[in-house]
Amino acid sequence: MPKPLRIHAPESPSTIEVAAPRTQGRRQFSASEKKRIVQAADACAHGELGAFLRKQGIYHSQLTDWRAQLTRAGAAGLTPKRPGPAPKRDAKDREIQALNSKVKKLEKELGIVNGLVDLQKKVHAMFSALQHNESPCTR
Repeated sequence: MPKPLRIHAPESPSTIEVAAPRTQGRRQFSASEKKRIVQAADACAHGELGAFLRKQGIYHSQLTDWRAQLTRAGAAGLTPKRPGPAPKRDAKDREIQALNSKVKKLEKELGIVNGLVDLQKKVHAMFSALQHNESPCTR
């Protein structure tokens, strides 16, 4: 069920500001947006930061996190990260693992084929031995 529209208290009776409901989930900020917001927040005069954050729709904790990321890693630290743990293997390691599993599969098939060839050799040797031992009179 959608959230009801919020009607903000107007400064004058003739203007009514209606906030549109968000249709998507979580808002995503690009690195440039984060940097712009941090710089604008730093430029705010005393007492204006709360209004600025409400206008931007962010919390003070987000601003604090972005400031820490900016000081720790520069502008590159503000780039959005994928959620969840970091992958344990990169693309090269995954390819190596796939090739190793393919080699194991082929070695298993080769063992089966070699076994069948050995079996055919034994069967051929048995039949040729039977044909040599058998005389034409006993047929």
